[in-house]
Amino acid sequence: MIDGLPFRQIGELKRGGMVCVADHASNFVPEDIPLGIARELLDQHVAYDIGVAGVAGRMARRYGIPAHLATVSRLVVDLHREEDHPNVVPTNSDGHLIPGNIGANTQARLDTYYRPYHEALGRWLDEAQPELIISLHSFTPKLATSEEDRPWEVALLYNEDDRAARHAIRLFSELGLSVGDNEPYSGKDLNATMNRHAEAHGRYYCAIEIRQDLIANRAAQSRWAAMVADVCGRVALALD
Repeated sequence: MIDGLPFRQIGELKRGGMVCVADHASNFVPEDIPLGIARELLDQHVAYDIGVAGVAGRMARRYGIPAHLATVSRLVVDLHREEDHPNVVPTNSDGHLIPGNIGANTQARLDTYYRPYHEALGRWLDEAQPELIISLHSFTPKLATSEEDRPWEVALLYNEDDRAARHAIRLFSELGLSVGDNEPYSGKDLNATMNRHAEAHGRYYCAIEIRQDLIANRAAQSRWAAMVADVCGRVALALD
């Protein structure tokens, strides 16, 4: 965390432009929160969205798309869940028990991390009045608790408002990619941040999921940053 804040903002905010939001960009766990898990789990997808911080950072620095990124692991508090969601402080993740979260003070975690993150994001978006929000995530090719492969290279999630997603699905498909439509999980069930900060305000958004093995190194992150910036720029034009 930077200056004790559960978020960081990079890039210059320009009113009416595109912005990026990454709820799961960090695997940081504060020292005063003992999760009781093996250290190596913090480098796996249960702790954060692998590759997303690198993609978002490159989009901000190279393509002028400022970003609001989480600086705390979803194992501390999941910023992409509603406050009253039973897994906002997860006790299990992809078959791994998180013993330190059993009986955790959920309200304290909400007060310290969750609410400041979303309050700052709300103010940032109010100032930006963005033409398009890019909600950036990554997903694992296969869950440890499932034998089912996830073949998509990129996917678009949405709840009620699929206007931007429809354009993005088409444009990514035209690049020859395998594109998921509300896969590998549905935005009807998992869209908390965009429900709150986009759909509730009538803002256009693309909730993009990239398969994590495709953005595992800097070269791949640069490639996807360019691709996402280009596709979303064309989506914004189509929605204008």
